[in-house]
Amino acid sequence: MGSLQLKSVRKSFGPVDVLKGIDLDVKDGEFVIFVGPSGCGKSTLLRIIAGLEDATSGSITIDDEEVAAVPPAKRGIAMVFQSYALYPHLNVKDNMGLGLKQAGTPKDEIERRVAKASSMLSLEQYLARRPAELSGGQRQRVAIGRAIVREPKLFLFDEPLSNLDAALRVNTRLEIARLHRELKATMIYVTHDQVEAMTLADKIVVLDAGVIQQVGSPMELYNRPANLFVAGFIGSPGMNFVDAGRMGVTDAKTIGVRPEHIALSREAGTWQGKVVHVEHLGADTIVYLESEAIGTLTVRLFGEHHYAVGDVVFATPSADQTHRFDTAGQAIR
Repeated sequence: MGSLQLKSVRKSFGPVDVLKGIDLDVKDGEFVIFVGPSGCGKSTLLRIIAGLEDATSGSITIDDEEVAAVPPAKRGIAMVFQSYALYPHLNVKDNMGLGLKQAGTPKDEIERRVAKASSMLSLEQYLARRPAELSGGQRQRVAIGRAIVREPKLFLFDEPLSNLDAALRVNTRLEIARLHRELKATMIYVTHDQVEAMTLADKIVVLDAGVIQQVGSPMELYNRPANLFVAGFIGSPGMNFVDAGRMGVTDAKTIGVRPEHIALSREAGTWQGKVVHVEHLGADTIVYLESEAIGTLTVRLFGEHHYAVGDVVFATPSADQTHRFDTAGQAIR
């Protein structure tokens, strides 16, 4: 079991309110990801769950047990850090089993758990090596293995892939997804990378300025953002925002349309604009326009398209795939 409930969790550093009343329910076996800009409170919230920070107020419950006063080692959690936090003088096997050894776990049980975790992570051939003899991706796998052998109620990941290059991030992301399926464990993961969030999470928690803006599945957030912040944060390239008055819409303040929901034509369309930049990505072509009617516009076209800077084109949004927001920035359903 590994359920988690947060009720009215607040955290202040002096006069600064970092978390402003967090309510969240994580079910056993869920993969939940906290996303948001730097300083939004996501890492602080993770550290409070782990017991590395004390909440100013509120309730933290793991498997129906209040743990606010329980030390980290007794909460049934294992944390994977951005920095790996491996002991340089110990080999892989000893790094993975050290926590169990310190807890007094029998030697044969340590051997069994380390063998199982190293097999899951393809680390068998590296067990005798020290961290300095490993690549960044291998070190991160060791850090994950150290968490697995503890057989925790909750796995906590604090931006675990941010030190890896792009190719390793993709590979390690796939490994984490596979581990979640195999272990059927509850995982809570912090990242600023929305691609990680969209591809890994069962449920995404979007935070801004210490407040939860929306909770939902990746596609719920993508297709039905609750407000302007979520609409602009989820999706790459970001959603286009247009003053509703310029589109002749009277029941909204702002209209949002995603770049892939806009068609381009050289002959006719809703908005005329001039191409100011083109990104040829192979599978996609990203075209940036400047329009006197609506300002800057980003258009995502699938496949290769031959537009050049200075071309005059017409952009037409898909009428049934626009989003409307009121004067407070909240979505109008």
